[in-house]
Amino acid sequence: MNDMIRSETPILATESPETHADWRALAVTLVEQGLETRAYIDDAFVAAIGGETFTTVNPATGEPLAEVASCDAADAEAAVAVARRAFEGGEWSRRAPGERKAVLLRLAELMEAHRHELALLDSLDMGKPVSSAMGDMAGAIG
Repeated sequence: MNDMIRSETPILATESPETHADWRALAVTLVEQGLETRAYIDDAFVAAIGGETFTTVNPATGEPLAEVASCDAADAEAAVAVARRAFEGGEWSRRAPGERKAVLLRLAELMEAHRHELALLDSLDMGKPVSSAMGDMAGAIG
């Protein structure tokens, strides 16, 4: 199944931001296009079961970033149940090792292609320097 890791329309061009102004422009673009803030369960973005949200705040500025689904134990249980069904159904667990490798390599490619956006989102949400977030991305990608 080649669509296990699919890439919809790319978020942004993958040019490397070089200056502080470049990173700020990227941040504005990410926020203006709208951040997905729902939970991802059973191959779909869904609101928290209880419908609650919370405001995630940039700790460096105190500015709100987004209203994010406030998932709780019921959401975690739903996600675990879906994962268990998927595992027991064999779509992933019985897949040949080479096929699993191909899916994971595709995920790494997508993470690499969007490393700047991912690192910037991490930086905005956690307040860590972008350079540190880029290092984390490099470690995650391998």
